[in-house]
Amino acid sequence: MPASIVTTDDLIDFKLELLDSIKQLLLQQSNTGLKKYLKSSELMELLKISPGTLQNLRVNGTLPYTKVGGIIFYEAEEIQKLMTTNRVNHNLEK
Repeated sequence: MPASIVTTDDLIDFKLELLDSIKQLLLQQSNTGLKKYLKSSELMELLKISPGTLQNLRVNGTLPYTKVGGIIFYEAEEIQKLMTTNRVNHNLEK
């Protein structure tokens, strides 16, 4: 079996390929945007709302949620739909 000699140039090429692969993974992950499920604290920070407002949105049925144990989760896709549905467009032309 012949021996392979790894040169400094080979290592540099490998490093650059590895960095490119990592960059691609990070870009793909950042393009997905939000996580699939958000906890209450994450949603309050995202929407800039208080715990009371979040509770009111749950209680009046505006905001669907799932409770697992004592933790409440909100589906990011549902939040996006809610924001789109409640969008207000003002006609600025007179």
